[in-house]
Amino acid sequence: MTSEAAVDGPARRRLIRFGIGLEVVTLAWNVIGVVVLGVLAYASASVALLGFGLDSLIEIGASTVVIWELTGSGERRQRIALRLIGAAFVLLAAYLLVQAIVALLAGHRAAPSPAGAGWTAVTAAVMFALAFGKARTGRRLGNPVLITEGRVTLIDGILATAVLVGIALDGLLGWWWADPVAGLVIVGYAVREAAQIFRGEHDEG
Repeated sequence: MTSEAAVDGPARRRLIRFGIGLEVVTLAWNVIGVVVLGVLAYASASVALLGFGLDSLIEIGASTVVIWELTGSGERRQRIALRLIGAAFVLLAAYLLVQAIVALLAGHRAAPSPAGAGWTAVTAAVMFALAFGKARTGRRLGNPVLITEGRVTLIDGILATAVLVGIALDGLLGWWWADPVAGLVIVGYAVREAAQIFRGEHDEG
């Protein structure tokens, strides 16, 4: 596991509070996002928006795990937190892989969603900002769980960008297959991150 950073006392407590604050913002944003994306995915029949909504559920779980870990201590709690985040990624990848394959085989066409594109674009900007804050705070604390969840948030921003590209290609060029392919991008990142977590690579931050 990552050793503690050279901060202690009041400075460390402030960093922990800041880290928890970042997770609370992430949690609140994604709770709203699940509702918004659920409605938009239903209206447009978009696999990519559905997958991104599921990714928001994963982020909610991950943020909850990090808040739990930051309010306690010990390597055992850190290991459990990391494994829970990894398991969530596996579930997301399995579900979305099936959905994307079915959509591609059936030639499913999603209705372009300007509202979905707008929400996804704003979400990407917010997630990139939160990921930066988590990475910096996690390194200063020497906390592998916060660092790893920061990567989850970074991936959330990258996935939002991928989904946005898929929606744009579908809406502007009629490339219906871009939507489920964007969903497959989520599968690739989820599998990669889960594999790194279970191999213990994230334990070292």
